Amino acid sequence: MSPEPAVSISYFSDILCVWAYFAQIKLDQIRQDFGPRVQLRHHFIPVFADVQGKIEGSWKERGGMEGYRRHVHHLAERFPHAGIHPEVWKSPVPASSASCHLLLKAAQLLESAGEISPEPLQEHGGKTRVEELSWQLRSAFFRDARDVCSSEIQAEIAEDLGLPMARLRDEMDDGRAFAALFADAELQKKHLIQGSPTFLLNEGRQKLYGNVGYRIIRANLEELLENPEDLASWC
Repeated sequence: MSPEPAVSISYFSDILCVWAYFAQIKLDQIRQDFGPRVQLRHHFIPVFADVQGKIEGSWKERGGMEGYRRHVHHLAERFPHAGIHPEVWKSPVPASSASCHLLLKAAQLLESAGEISPEPLQEHGGKTRVEELSWQLRSAFFRDARDVCSSEIQAEIAEDLGLPMARLRDEMDDGRAFAALFADAELQKKHLIQGSPTFLLNEGRQKLYGNVGYRIIRANLEELLENPEDLASWC
């Protein structure tokens, strides 16, 4: 019996992006609906690599950081499933998402090397240990208002998940995690990824950016799964 066809999704996001935080429920639903037929590949892009610069550039005329904070809390009213801490984007205000992304790329490298299991785990809702690390960083910021860009907090979260923090530091210290993070930035440029979150499917031919409804995502996946790679879709 031949294996079931598989579809790969390249998922681009920033840990500090509230839309990506809201979108976690969609990733969870993809796992539930499609299981191993759909593979998620996580890439991290620098939407909030310079928090101060981003807010000054985009929100200077709209109330600055306080205006952005109010905006996030207003959005949260539309997504009650997620939960937003009253102090988020107020205290503390993280400096850059890049340190979180570097840690996650280090974890992905150890996963590729077989030092971290790539298997989905029931205790993490079907997420792998690296995917759970990503989720724990997001939720620690948005739900608990912790400065997840702090190396101390990152280490605490990683170690609570049983991840080898010393080995993760090795990957960061010798530059390999930086190289992997740069590769994500190159993919962002290659595929003209506008922001976070973005679902990239069908070898880059299908791009779903921003607050896309789950039924649209599911329809795209079903179409790809039902049509072999060597046949063109007519719809």
